[in-house]
Amino acid sequence: MSHIEDIVDALENKISKVLQKQEVLKQANIKLEEDLQASNQELLQEKQHIVVWQEKYEALKMANSLLGSDNNKRETKLKINALIREIDHCIAQLSE
Repeated sequence: MSHIEDIVDALENKISKVLQKQEVLKQANIKLEEDLQASNQELLQEKQHIVVWQEKYEALKMANSLLGSDNNKRETKLKINALIREIDHCIAQLSE
């Protein structure tokens, strides 16, 4: 009978250790998920910053072209033409 009790005690100890390890792994998993969420939020903010800076860059290129810079003159003319077409389209819709 003592032999069976020893086996049961050993089994209980092993199960207890496994449950403790499982709990530690759950906590580590929760922390990793929080870190991942924080990293994803930071990445999203950085992407938004990139979009803002790209818009500023495009506006600066347009301003330089309007001031006489020859580097982006063609792009500026195309952009102005596109804006004029949009305005004409809006005016046509308003007049209908």
